[in-house]
Amino acid sequence: MATGADVLGMLIPTGGWVISGDDFDGITFIEATPITKVEFEAGFAKFDAWKAEQDAKASAEKAALLAKLGITADEAKLLLS
Repeated sequence: MATGADVLGMLIPTGGWVISGDDFDGITFIEATPITKVEFEAGFAKFDAWKAEQDAKASAEKAALLAKLGITADEAKLLLS
């Protein structure tokens, strides 16, 4: 389940905000352009699909890099340990 910070991170990835709790009333916009309560609440419904898309993209990029290097994920772990 997404938190308020997760939703704000998706909607305003550059930061400039602080949140206390998961409610819109707990948000302080410091250097970010404020969003509306409706946008914030709608973000909870969109977060899971967005996160799955981000994870799939990162996984594909990792697989492409490993293929380019001609090594397996286990071999990469050995190199980085």
